[in-house]
Amino acid sequence: MDRTFINQRSPRPLLATALFSTSGLATAVLSTALLTTTALAAEGHDLTFQGDASFGGPHGGQSIQAALVDTASGEVLAVESGTVSAAGDPAFSFTFPGALEAGGSYAVDYWIDSNFGGGMEGTCDGMQHDHQWHIPIEADDMATTHVESHDPSTQTAVCDSFE
Repeated sequence: MDRTFINQRSPRPLLATALFSTSGLATAVLSTALLTTTALAAEGHDLTFQGDASFGGPHGGQSIQAALVDTASGEVLAVESGTVSAAGDPAFSFTFPGALEAGGSYAVDYWIDSNFGGGMEGTCDGMQHDHQWHIPIEADDMATTHVESHDPSTQTAVCDSFE
């Protein structure tokens, strides 16, 4: 994933100045604060994407894949796999650590290997065989948790995200 960050001057000269100045302690504290701020600014925010218990009845025990997509570029940033729980709530949960940047444009494409009336095991088949969805995700300046309910009427073809 390509990301653009603000380039800052290296804090090493500040640390060197701190070691040799009369107000070294204050400058050392400032240097440490700059190092911490730079590290935090370079990291994105976590996305947790879940399906509630309504997925358990129709899809319990079936395989699921979820892809985090940068919708501005169309790039698939990460793909996770799992199994839909028949009795759990959430029925599935995927975490994409540090993946979201505030103001970014994202979606989660996911499909369940249902093979209703045909299809191949382990392959994302058409929507008539494998349930699949495209869910826009709003990224802000903190970690995001998104919970979906099972709704076959809102399906969208997403197999291209898994090729």
